[in-house]
Amino acid sequence: MNLFRSVVTALLVLFGLSGTSRADDRLEPFLGEPVFEKQRLFNDQRYPNVVATTRGAVLSVWGNDGVVVRRSEDGGRTWGGAITVSGKGYHGGGTTVDENSGDILVFVEDRQPPAPLTVYRSRDDGKTWQAQATVIEKDVNGNTPSMHMNEHGITLRHGPHKGRLLRPTRYYGPNGGGAEWPLQYTNAIYSDDGGKAWKTSKPFPEKGTGEAALVELADGRIYYNSRVHWSERPRNKRRREAWSDDGGVTWKDWRIVDVLPDGDQGRPYGCMGGLTRLPLADHDILLFSNLDTEAAHRERVTVWASFDGGRTWPVKRLVDAGRSGYSSLTTGRGQTPSEGWIYLFYEHDPIKGAHMARFNLAWLLRGEVTGDGVRPKLLVD
Repeated sequence: MNLFRSVVTALLVLFGLSGTSRADDRLEPFLGEPVFEKQRLFNDQRYPNVVATTRGAVLSVWGNDGVVVRRSEDGGRTWGGAITVSGKGYHGGGTTVDENSGDILVFVEDRQPPAPLTVYRSRDDGKTWQAQATVIEKDVNGNTPSMHMNEHGITLRHGPHKGRLLRPTRYYGPNGGGAEWPLQYTNAIYSDDGGKAWKTSKPFPEKGTGEAALVELADGRIYYNSRVHWSERPRNKRRREAWSDDGGVTWKDWRIVDVLPDGDQGRPYGCMGGLTRLPLADHDILLFSNLDTEAAHRERVTVWASFDGGRTWPVKRLVDAGRSGYSSLTTGRGQTPSEGWIYLFYEHDPIKGAHMARFNLAWLLRGEVTGDGVRPKLLVD
């Protein structure tokens, strides 16, 4: 039995997953021999999201002068051509797969926000898109949330709000721009009717935040991770986090995540990061992506791993040493061609065009120890 097979067997026992047959509760497909691949998907524009549909297709959503998607039906090995979602506008992030219906929602703002919004829905696994009527309620401060530019949304799988759609959003200020960073804050919108009507959560507890990501943990709590814009905030070059125990309505216990950088550290300005959770029933393995550099420009996109739901981040691995920017993460679906893969879709050269990387957890676990928390002992060798 070779080293990697031994690691697989030991981890299955460690996480209590040996013998399971549920499609969304299998760690083994993410392990085995380390694998890493990447390819270029776009040569211009910006703003990435990547999601895996309920049928296992992988969608890369992209664009700030019209919004397009490219689809892969073979787990990310090959990609179809660009499919137009909207011929104009900005991709607002928050692409959401409704796991109740299989529909996919893409959010497009007319221009750099604050701006009018159109929501597009696909009922055929991302092949065609139609605009829909959408209602989004203002927040408790009377402010309309902006979509731009956040990590993908999720469908809740646990507790009294099971089936709810939830995606990160932000308040941009009345006019947007750096002068209004002290007014800005992140939040989220949530829908219990399949994405037609949305309510807006309470604000994240810290001002000056923007561009966030969220996942649902095994116990039903929501883990929320945010960029910060405002340079006068303490340790403003580090990420922020908070939790929700009411399905994304309120956020509490916020703190600064010292181990996770918020963009290039040579200037006081953050960067959109990616966040995903491995599809395991009882264990919270989270992955986070951002830039890992002391330079004053965007480069060195890197992925971190947490084995305790975001409390610690003991392992990281460099994905691309070149110029890179915004990033988005997702994981494959069980019993589909995407099973066992982790997908990182990121801006490149330096912030126009994009690469898609796909790799497994075994590759990531061969990365660098951060000193924050403990990597599972069985993976030290």
